[in-house]
Amino acid sequence: MEEQQNQNERKTEPNPASGKWKRWLNYQSLIKQLPFFLFLTLLAVIYIYNGHYANNTIRNINRTAKEVKELKYEYIAVKSELMIINKPSELVIALEPLGLKELVQSPVVLKDSTVKPL
Repeated sequence: MEEQQNQNERKTEPNPASGKWKRWLNYQSLIKQLPFFLFLTLLAVIYIYNGHYANNTIRNINRTAKEVKELKYEYIAVKSELMIINKPSELVIALEPLGLKELVQSPVVLKDSTVKPL
């Protein structure tokens, strides 16, 4: 019988924490706090958007850096090819099919006799 009395007493005792929550969860209190909850929701959305934006920016930076690296390698390859082609020995080989040959003698300077020197 004492157990039933103890259980009845426990049921009827007001829980101090439940009264506090009832104050916070009633309709008028929720309506009063709605702007704050909306503000927190807006902050959460901005935070998520900022994370996505940062990830996209990092991807773009990495993609651009990769393109720059590839273009740098291409530039070095083209530059070395140009240096090889511009060698005098390579020029002789390239111009041989056109019938042009390397000069063996020194060039002759032509003078015009009609022009008076200054």
